[in-house]
Amino acid sequence: MSENGRIDTVDTNAVDTAAPDTSPPQHEQVNQDEADQGDPQDTTIQSPVPSRTIKDLFNPPRNIAAIRQRLFDVADKIELRKDEFDLYWPYVDNVWVRQHRAGADKTGLYKTDYYACRLQRPTYTPKAVDKPRPEGTPTRKKQIREGGKCHMKLKVIWYEGGFHSVTINQLGDKTQHLHDLDQMDKIKRTTVLMDIARSEVMNGYMPASVYTVMSEDEARLAASGGRHLNRNDVRNASQVWRQQHKQELRVHDGYKYDHGNGIVRQDGAMALAQRIVNSEVVDPTLAYYAELPPNTLRFPEEHRPFLDPYLPGNGATFSEDGLPHVTLTYATSMDSSLSLAPGIQTILSGPHSKAMTHYLRSKHDAILVGVRTALADDPALNCRLEGVGGYGGLGWEGQPRPVVIDPGARWLLTPQTRVIRTVSEAKGKGPWIIIAPGFAMDPNRIEMLKYYGGKYLGLTDFDKRWRLRWEAILRALAAEGIRSVMIEGGGMVVNELLRPEHSNLVSSVVVTVAPTYLGQGGVTISPAPCLSADGRPQPALRFKDVRWQSFGEDAVMCGRIPEVEVPIAAPQSTAPIAVAPPPPAARSVSFFNSSIDAQNGFQRRVPPSS
Repeated sequence: MSENGRIDTVDTNAVDTAAPDTSPPQHEQVNQDEADQGDPQDTTIQSPVPSRTIKDLFNPPRNIAAIRQRLFDVADKIELRKDEFDLYWPYVDNVWVRQHRAGADKTGLYKTDYYACRLQRPTYTPKAVDKPRPEGTPTRKKQIREGGKCHMKLKVIWYEGGFHSVTINQLGDKTQHLHDLDQMDKIKRTTVLMDIARSEVMNGYMPASVYTVMSEDEARLAASGGRHLNRNDVRNASQVWRQQHKQELRVHDGYKYDHGNGIVRQDGAMALAQRIVNSEVVDPTLAYYAELPPNTLRFPEEHRPFLDPYLPGNGATFSEDGLPHVTLTYATSMDSSLSLAPGIQTILSGPHSKAMTHYLRSKHDAILVGVRTALADDPALNCRLEGVGGYGGLGWEGQPRPVVIDPGARWLLTPQTRVIRTVSEAKGKGPWIIIAPGFAMDPNRIEMLKYYGGKYLGLTDFDKRWRLRWEAILRALAAEGIRSVMIEGGGMVVNELLRPEHSNLVSSVVVTVAPTYLGQGGVTISPAPCLSADGRPQPALRFKDVRWQSFGEDAVMCGRIPEVEVPIAAPQSTAPIAVAPPPPAARSVSFFNSSIDAQNGFQRRVPPSS
């Protein structure tokens, strides 16, 4: 309908800035030029059913402008939940065009799509004679669309196993677009914008009125990629529907036609955008907090500078020895106990220091515990800090990789194990379990762990006490891309790493001291005693660069372990053995075929062919 109340006629001379959206829903992309042409044998074109309304423009997803920029740049790997991909990808489908689907792998769990920047396509030059179009559909004059200007490509991997994820990576050498996101927004409109425009026209509103309403809130429109939206875009989006429904259209309530100025807001009327925002029953900010899991933790910004000097930075790198940054952290009582007794879970941290611990987890690539802790506590080994993946953040960002030292393969995982439940809820990552050779592993255990995104890592590098060497463990994690590790315990693990011979492996220490005594018989933190060269007892360890701060009722100490010459260890009556040495005839791996890296002792193991 035109501004004077008559039915709108199709503008056949309009520049084609955005064709009607006939692409499949979500990520299913087709050749847009072919989609525009339709089937010459079909005399009826069905108008796509919009899945969005004008409310989606004025109440967009949080931080949509920043997310669009990230999905445009893809500077690093982006891992999203499937529902997140379905939500955000239509905001950048004006940039990326799917070129090829490789199909599923042999397991049926992985599918791979390949995308390219829209400007990689050859320059489009309109043909002198357009292909026949369905009866009643006018020929449209298309704009010359320049191509061959950008060669950025993506590899998108879909995983549908114990959790659903979409991993987006640049394909080939790291490169950048030869243009910015705004240029793509100028060339092509997103599915979201065209869907919103179509839905409003289908609700009976004039394209001119729809355009006026959509363009009133310039900030929200630009955040969704609509800075260059114009009236012709709205007409093109609704063209098919208007051809099929010759009904009279109207302007929005509170607006009017002003000769020479088009559709304008009536005097004293509130903008529709503001009316929609004001009509929301729940404030968007409150709605965001309401959607967070009830166990979400918050750690105040003002407390973070105290910890940050002892933590890996955002661009953490390996040490000169090729090892990751290691932060050793634990909570202890006044009598240096971790628990009341072996195998008994004991809560020591108060709410403030617990939130601090989860902040530490968010700053590390992996979180490591021993098998005794895993068996006693059934931990989730994830991060519950507000803003990380699963707790208001994207995908699994900020979630550490759980790592469990289990030389004897004692930890029997099931779908009901807490860490596995956390994975299936998309609130944590699948665990990696480090084991020693010589144990008959059930293939079903291996496949189950793999199904939930985890795996077993086999090591064959032992120290003289037949324990897995810590340097080999850290090198194995570094080989898997882990740049920082937060080691939380339990008692045997902490006491081992506080020994002088491991001083060069630990980058920093964060200890929480709770105002309580657990009493005798608990699991204590106490490094082995040391003797000086002349046989006199001496302190086993004194930290350097020490800082203290209170968090609620708890006291937190940050420090570093000085590198020292290994002193003479005092004789001990007992020495717990982590794993017994296999007999000489069984020193090779019996269940797995092995591929051992002689440099770091790392072993990848797969079931034998026989």
